[in-house]
Amino acid sequence: MEDVGSVVAWVGAVWLALVLALIVVPSALGVSLGISEAYMWVLVKTLEWATIRIEKGVKKPQPQMLKTPAANGIIERDETPMEKEIARLHRADFEFSDIFYFCRKGFEAIVEDEVTQRFSSEELVSWNLLTRTNVNFHYISLRLTVVWVIGVIVRYCFLLPLRFTLAAIGIISMIVGTTMVGQLPNSSVKNYLSEVVHLTCSRILVRALSGTIHYHNKENKPQKGGICVANHTSPIDAVILTNDGCYAMVGQVHGGLMGVIQRATVKACPHVWFERSEIKDRHLVTKRLREHVADKSKLPILIFPEGTCINNTSVMMFKKGSFEIGGTIYPVAIKYDPQFGDAFWNSSKYNIVSYLLRIMTSWAIVCNVWYMPPMVRKEGEDAVQFANRVRSAIAHQGGLTELPWDGGLKRAKVKDTFKEEQQKNYSKMLVRNGSIG
Repeated sequence: MEDVGSVVAWVGAVWLALVLALIVVPSALGVSLGISEAYMWVLVKTLEWATIRIEKGVKKPQPQMLKTPAANGIIERDETPMEKEIARLHRADFEFSDIFYFCRKGFEAIVEDEVTQRFSSEELVSWNLLTRTNVNFHYISLRLTVVWVIGVIVRYCFLLPLRFTLAAIGIISMIVGTTMVGQLPNSSVKNYLSEVVHLTCSRILVRALSGTIHYHNKENKPQKGGICVANHTSPIDAVILTNDGCYAMVGQVHGGLMGVIQRATVKACPHVWFERSEIKDRHLVTKRLREHVADKSKLPILIFPEGTCINNTSVMMFKKGSFEIGGTIYPVAIKYDPQFGDAFWNSSKYNIVSYLLRIMTSWAIVCNVWYMPPMVRKEGEDAVQFANRVRSAIAHQGGLTELPWDGGLKRAKVKDTFKEEQQKNYSKMLVRNGSIG
């Protein structure tokens, strides 16, 4: 038993030494040894080969099924605006066919509405050897199945332990580092060391995800005293952004491991954590955020105005609170590549542990981040209009669908007031077009 224990200890020491030497230290210094690049090259070639095998293996080739994004939905919609449809109803006499438009729209909403599908994983154009998220992908060949089995072994027996080790190192380093920096008196030195700790640990955590991130237009990076707003797909969005710069986080106080991290980081950096009772008081929250923005020496605030995770295909309604604070808004668009892994967190279906397990057993996390020109509130523009303008800019830059719906519908039903508002809009258009009267 002693011999077995010594062997295990020796293997563990060698494993940790290799991880530190080949990954942790280079990532902390912001350099790359080319390991990630080589891994991504092999991965891309493997997925390209798998796609070709799938296309060749289909008995009745239907290229459009593989090349048309499945996210388009299961029904073909008529995108004619409601106003144009109703404008055709100029007859003074009512006909039964006048209700067909509303019946069709009702059936479309029942079969597949444009909201709830945003809270499920994005469909894939081609199988990525992870999960079969499209009904078009079935058993093709023994060779493809063998490659899939090898991939499972690699992901669970090598990548998962490696990523778990890196995540543990990154989290422990974050807690210890920020706690030590937090003991220093407030000064420029403390701020500098805090940014170094946050950047270093974020780089390690990105390596724990096998992250490949492409940052665009860095000249537009958020500046101190500003507010950075971004679309929200995953809890790792914050890690993706802090890998390239430091931010002051805004969020609710948590318990457990997350609570330990929050209490440690707030000592070194002016993060804004709220108790549940404070979050319900919008005026108190706004006051604290305004005080933070007013201090131009503090890091930019990072806010996700959607309030929940959306599945990487759309941008939903931005809550206006972030745009009532004042100051300069720095929009950021984040778009993940679903071919290598599904970054979306469906919190209604998976808890955080299950989600992290899925992330750490995916091939990699690949995404693009676009820093956009700063935006300010125009004269005569209210907070809602400003929020919508910023949302439109982010959706356009990221190639995402812009939806006016509240992300809160992920867990709540549509309010009766909203239904009544839509009913009033229908009746107004009917009257205006002469269909009623």
